[in-house]
Amino acid sequence: MFKEVILIKNGELALKGLNRRTFEEALIRNLKRTLTPFGKISVHREQSTMYVNSDDIDWNEAADRVSRVFGIATFSRSCLCEKDFEVIKESAAEYLKEQLSECSTFKVEAKRSDKSFPLKSPAICEEAGGYILERFPNLTVDVHNPEITVTVEIRANGAFIHGKPIKGAGGLPFGTSGKATVMISGGIDSPVAAWMMAKRGLQLSAVHFASPPYTSQRAEEKVRTLLEKVSQWAGEIKLYIVPFTDIQERIRDDCPEELFTIIMRRIMIKITQRIARSNQSSAMISGESVGQVASQTLKAIACTNDAANMPILRPLVGMDKEEIIKIARSIDTFDTSILPYEDCCTVFTPKHPKTRPDLHSVREAEAKLNIADLMETAIKESRKEFIGK
Repeated sequence: MFKEVILIKNGELALKGLNRRTFEEALIRNLKRTLTPFGKISVHREQSTMYVNSDDIDWNEAADRVSRVFGIATFSRSCLCEKDFEVIKESAAEYLKEQLSECSTFKVEAKRSDKSFPLKSPAICEEAGGYILERFPNLTVDVHNPEITVTVEIRANGAFIHGKPIKGAGGLPFGTSGKATVMISGGIDSPVAAWMMAKRGLQLSAVHFASPPYTSQRAEEKVRTLLEKVSQWAGEIKLYIVPFTDIQERIRDDCPEELFTIIMRRIMIKITQRIARSNQSSAMISGESVGQVASQTLKAIACTNDAANMPILRPLVGMDKEEIIKIARSIDTFDTSILPYEDCCTVFTPKHPKTRPDLHSVREAEAKLNIADLMETAIKESRKEFIGK
């Protein structure tokens, strides 16, 4: 009698004017990338709506996957049936019977974009509502605050019936805003920063600094797991693992202790920038938040910015830890981030880091390290792998 489809509303994409088609095509590509491994699908757009069709996909799995595709404001699991009112009302009662059986109040809404359909919207609501009341004696009508709203959409390509729309991931389709490279540690902040910038349409690559034997293989596995989780939203991520031990030991031995963290950050930025440019990235991404730790005061951030000649995006800059943790929990990275495997940012941490470093002194101390050769070696010996293929 009916088949199941997913209806998608774009939200922010509707504001893109002449570029809207480009964003919609990117969204369709991302939907296909996300769903095709689970069944044969087709995606098309019509009347400001995208339609996901399939004859063999698991729709529970499909809905879960669609909820993690950036660029979608809301979506609805819907049944598609012929534009015959007897079929429509029977399909509504059958398709939503589980929800209707568990509720006590409901209402029917109708959207009739196909004006050739003989019944107008008020009549559709009245007739379909009456039929549902007969089928489900547990229900009463509440037009103001119903537990479930049965929506009937009469469109050119059929009649669609669904319950409450599901909130989508929002944002822009990844890849529509260019490329950026995230400096990924094993902590809470950097995976959230990566996710937030992917939500703004950026295609991600990532750089992780490893310092064996001070950091373990488990710390690297932790980073891979974090990026796997982010890739569920952001697509494939190219990861570079940079050997950092020799550089950290040189900084430890030849740098004033209170400047260790600032100079380490500057070297990380210079290496990440080199890798970012090799990937056609236009920016770097950092998980810094103003005032959260000693290396994230305004003076310290100014010193690290000085090491870069491309933008450093800091989406968490004005957030407190609880706000960051809330997002980390929602994207399922928090439990992995708090696993007790140290990353290189916690190695050789100074007892009294400089919170208001002087840029001239930092530059002088860094120049004395004569570290260019070690940086070149680290870049050449970086290991590359793909996460979320």
